Amino acid sequence: MAINHLTLRQLQAIKAIYDTGQVSAAAERLSVSQSSASVLLGQAEATLGARLFDRSTRRVVPTEAVEQIIGIVTRIMGDVSAIGTAITDLQELERGVLRIAATPATGIALLPPTVKHFIAAYPRIALDMNDCAPDQFFPLIREEKVDFGLGIPPHDRAEFDWRLLHHDPIYLVCRRDHRLAAQETVRWRDLDGEPLIAPRRNYGVRTQIEDTLRSVGATANLRVEIGFLYSAEWMIACGMGLAAFPSRLAGAINDPDLVVRPLVDPVVTRSMAVISKRGRSLSPSAQRFVDMLARDLA
Repeated sequence: MAINHLTLRQLQAIKAIYDTGQVSAAAERLSVSQSSASVLLGQAEATLGARLFDRSTRRVVPTEAVEQIIGIVTRIMGDVSAIGTAITDLQELERGVLRIAATPATGIALLPPTVKHFIAAYPRIALDMNDCAPDQFFPLIREEKVDFGLGIPPHDRAEFDWRLLHHDPIYLVCRRDHRLAAQETVRWRDLDGEPLIAPRRNYGVRTQIEDTLRSVGATANLRVEIGFLYSAEWMIACGMGLAAFPSRLAGAINDPDLVVRPLVDPVVTRSMAVISKRGRSLSPSAQRFVDMLARDLA
């Protein structure tokens, strides 16, 4: 008796014939011909090595063998139905957990509008936001502790895939009483020797700042290194220095004593991408969130 050869379709035929008491009615339920239903039953009996129903001209009568197994067959059918429901719910965003990694600054600058829209549209999807430090960002994606991360893409695709969503120009943030605040735009060369509050080297924007200053012949006077970009806000307000921020992050600063000015000559942008582990597809809920984010950032 090769039970592993018993097919799901044969189990469905057993259940339908048991429930209806007729091969013809079972065939209608299964959307097959009466002869096909009979074949399925015969195959199941041959596989099990036991007669399941005694046939008469009008009805089929369950045997002891089918009475012994019908409860198991019913549970299998229920489990199969539950599988279908679970997959459908995931595809239609009726259940699931969406795990996202982003540094606190990136989260504050880019995510609030999309998170609000997503929660309103898909309240049954649980959002798990990991506001990680920069040195934790790629390990979280690599170890698949999140579905994707939102940040600056790595230099190569050896471990990660990404989709570019946004290019954010870098702006200057300074006190309102600083000499550069009177200008509508500020050249990078104007930052020569100015005390700067800069992120640590594990932030991608730090490299962009230093490389750009070097390219225009300006000296980078790094006065303070910070681990979280928003720490710069109160430091600038206290007169500790200036800072270069991505524009969306700079725009979220609320201190009335600070001003934001575009940095030009050259215009430098920070690329923002959705990053996932190489070769891993996004779940339906993750894909929907990414599409909404791309639309909100456009």
